[in-house]
Amino acid sequence: MRKIRIIFTGGGSGGHIYPIIAVAEKIKEIARKNNLELEMEFLGSAKNYQPILEGYGLSVKKITGSKIRRYFSLANFLEPFKFIFGLLEALVKVFFFMPDVIFSKGGPGSFSVVLAAAFYRIPIIIHESDAVPGLTNRLSAFFAKAVGVSFKSTLDFFGKKSALTGNPVRSDLLENRDEKEFAKRYWGFNPKKPLILVLGGSQGSERINDFIIQNSPEILKKYQVLHQTGELNYSQAKGELKFIAEHLNEEIKKGYQIVSYFKKDLKEALAAADIVVSRAGAGSVFEIASFGKPAILIPLSESAGDHQRFNAYQFSSFGAGLVLEESNLLPNVFTVMLKKILENKEKYQKMSELSQNFFIPNSAEMLAGEVLRIALK
Repeated sequence: MRKIRIIFTGGGSGGHIYPIIAVAEKIKEIARKNNLELEMEFLGSAKNYQPILEGYGLSVKKITGSKIRRYFSLANFLEPFKFIFGLLEALVKVFFFMPDVIFSKGGPGSFSVVLAAAFYRIPIIIHESDAVPGLTNRLSAFFAKAVGVSFKSTLDFFGKKSALTGNPVRSDLLENRDEKEFAKRYWGFNPKKPLILVLGGSQGSERINDFIIQNSPEILKKYQVLHQTGELNYSQAKGELKFIAEHLNEEIKKGYQIVSYFKKDLKEALAAADIVVSRAGAGSVFEIASFGKPAILIPLSESAGDHQRFNAYQFSSFGAGLVLEESNLLPNVFTVMLKKILENKEKYQKMSELSQNFFIPNSAEMLAGEVLRIALK
């Protein structure tokens, strides 16, 4: 039985970690069918995601991460030292594992692993989720054998070694889905009343939280809300909602639920939603699209390279959603957008179809196949 060793690396956000999980799961599936033995590990800055990675069978080895901030900060003076230390750690840990291939998602900490792989002449595959590549992946591309991209426009950044693969979504989100009405009952909502799912990305969004909660009395007149606040913002959001809910009747209150973070039931949340209001990280955009949901995307204005805005407008120009800039995050603008999508059945159906078409369902399979093809050379 041929044994293959694979190292995955990437920054410590959900947008890096969950696509890695999706690809790793598909690699395991292909390996079982082809009688291949696997040894896989994650090397990088896993942060809070170590238990999740280990739960999917990836051992985790940490190295010191570094990042370049695009604003003045005293912390920037420490970054060169952190990078050198992280590179030395990567050189040692890559040497002792000596993989057949490295798969990088970019982000803080991953460039050290890519450089270590290049030093040992280990083949590298990278994947770029965003419409505008991050600095790490732009640099990593010089050493990569192949580059997968989520958005067609991103092909221009990487040339002939790149291919459109879409963004991998883990299989447990794609399989055994509930019907919308059943999923609404799962959460305790009225199955006949439209449900707005609010997502702030893996970190949550204080600005979106405040806006939705403050305008909830008006929103709840026609709609229901399932709101993911982010773990750091949960207590504050819960307090704000409790104060506002004092002025609402019990029936209306039932139409608003908040959760800190969807650890295991994101599938049920997306299945239940009629529309999604979300930040525009690539992971969120493609998870929304995988369920064929129309969306109102509110890009983070401070995102690196303005990548969330580019992601949002790619999705919008495809016809699958609308973009609401933070500068226009006003009650009347938001209400008009909701009505435009939810109160026009023909438009809603068309946007749902286009959202589904935006998603490339075999993304993880394509990337997994390429990883194994290169590893077996």
